[in-house]
Amino acid sequence: MEATGVALVTGAGRGIGRALAFELARRGFEVVATLRDPSGSAALAAAARDAGVRLRIAHLDVTQPEGFAMPDGLRVLVNNAGVEAAQLPLEHAPLATWRAVFETNVFGLVALTQLAIPKLRAAGGGVICNLGSASLLVPMPLFAAYRASKAAVAALGESLCVEVAPFGIRVLEIVPGAIATDMLARADRASEAGAFAVYRALAERIDRARRAAAGAATDVARAAAAIADAILDDAAPLRVAPDPMGAALLDAWRTQDDATALRAMLDAFGRAGDG
Repeated sequence: MEATGVALVTGAGRGIGRALAFELARRGFEVVATLRDPSGSAALAAAARDAGVRLRIAHLDVTQPEGFAMPDGLRVLVNNAGVEAAQLPLEHAPLATWRAVFETNVFGLVALTQLAIPKLRAAGGGVICNLGSASLLVPMPLFAAYRASKAAVAALGESLCVEVAPFGIRVLEIVPGAIATDMLARADRASEAGAFAVYRALAERIDRARRAAAGAATDVARAAAAIADAILDDAAPLRVAPDPMGAALLDAWRTQDDATALRAMLDAFGRAGDG
């Protein structure tokens, strides 16, 4: 596709969302950059000026989309807004935590996509780009709520891909590995599961793995450029990794069976002991 018309990016206040909003503006799109907290608008506007790009900044909480006007001329929707969950074992994870994660990562995404499809269709087609996670590609313990929300997005994207193809609308699922964002920087914190004695050894192993992954993180601008390339590439596959770690995990997921993947994680994290 050509880089013309409007691209709307949710969760554009920081991280991948901000970098991608800037990149799409550089490519030629008229970018609407949305963020949940309006107090961040001034900082986002200043960062855009420093980067030499023009954005239209709008307040949008994807969990409360009522009254939000999806712009005419929409060609790209980037469903980037998302939240993490506390890293808790399933037996100690409150249902309220699960509901909060799904409210943003799944239901908010669905609500915005419902608003976007008629606009994309009216514009002659476009792209719906959903931010997933490479954590979905491996059975990572303590991430059940977050991974389950991303699994829902993956299944949704597969069905949606077929539904909207007749309208000239493509669907992308971006599966990033370790990207140098604020979210990844929080990997230094100890896993909340460590508060429970029977899960402490597992939590410590997970903490070490997360810190190692953070040390191999890809620059966020590089990841944003790869995502923009996929948005503009009409031949791009449904799932695209914007970084080497995500690409390696995606390649392994495509070639190995479920039992092999599960066995590797059981060997790494499923043993008893102090780690």
